[in-house]
Amino acid sequence: SGATLRAMPHLVSLSVDGGVGEILLKRPPMNALSAQMQDELAAVARQVADRRDIRAVVVSGGPRIFCAGADVDEMAQWSTTDMTDRSRALQDALSSIALLPQPTVAAISGFALGGGLELALCCDARVAGDNAKLGLPEIRLGIIPGAGGTQRLPRLVGPARAKDLIFTGRFVDADEALSMGLVDRVVAPDDVGAVAHEWAAQFVDGPAYALRAAKECIDAALATDLDAGLAIERTHFAGLFATTDRSIGMTSFVSDGPGAARFEGR
Repeated sequence: SGATLRAMPHLVSLSVDGGVGEILLKRPPMNALSAQMQDELAAVARQVADRRDIRAVVVSGGPRIFCAGADVDEMAQWSTTDMTDRSRALQDALSSIALLPQPTVAAISGFALGGGLELALCCDARVAGDNAKLGLPEIRLGIIPGAGGTQRLPRLVGPARAKDLIFTGRFVDADEALSMGLVDRVVAPDDVGAVAHEWAAQFVDGPAYALRAAKECIDAALATDLDAGLAIERTHFAGLFATTDRSIGMTSFVSDGPGAARFEGR
């Protein structure tokens, strides 16, 4: 064709500092999750999952806003068949964060709405600034959350609270979010990034495969029955006896008591 392809701007970046990876949404002003941004998020997550030097992960939208949701301007033009084609990719993009083997924490400043809150729900923990506003306002558009909100929110806060938020589309402030278990810590807005990094950093020198096994077992508990979950736990539990860190941890415990082990992550 002779036309030159312009490189797409990177809407999601990855940086690594001291074993903590930061996945940063970079689409000002609202970090709206366009189709391109969803695809980039999935690509970055694949990279993070494969990197042994990344031991824990912070997902951030920067100091001003986490993510105000999907790109409604883009979606408003779509037909049922367009959305049918896209909805799996949307869910998969966010699920790629949920499926990361490393411990993950969302650093929430400002708005985490719609797809933005659904992204935060994919993390293992959530730190919010006291200026945060969280919600699933899709009902106000005549639709429902479509990136995991109807599934992950009730698993986190219970069905009644999830129905309240999803049926009304209302926003909750950081204190209410904390009281219902939607976020785990509320801090000053300027401290959100540092506190999230501090949470992630505690796992950098931990037993990586044991942490991964614990995460997989707990997440399986939400998706299966007790007997199946116990079988998954048994398999992971026994498998960890093949790791170097298990030998280090038990030898250290016997000789020096708990808490003195220096793990290697293998």
